[in-house]
Amino acid sequence: MIMTPKSGIFLAGSCVAAIAAVGSIFELSSGTPDLGVLNTGIILGLSAPACVVCFLSAVSDARKHNS
Repeated sequence: MIMTPKSGIFLAGSCVAAIAAVGSIFELSSGTPDLGVLNTGIILGLSAPACVVCFLSAVSDARKHNS
């Protein structure tokens, strides 16, 4: 499978979003998040779906340009 620059950007976005989601989970589980519960929850709520969407977009773009 050949990775295009577009799929690479989507994959990088997926990695950053995954790191933000995992960090938010750890912050929320600590009991006292540095940014507050609401802000950390918003970050988690946005980054988790963004991770999935970016990853699926990267795979879709790479498959499209594979042929």
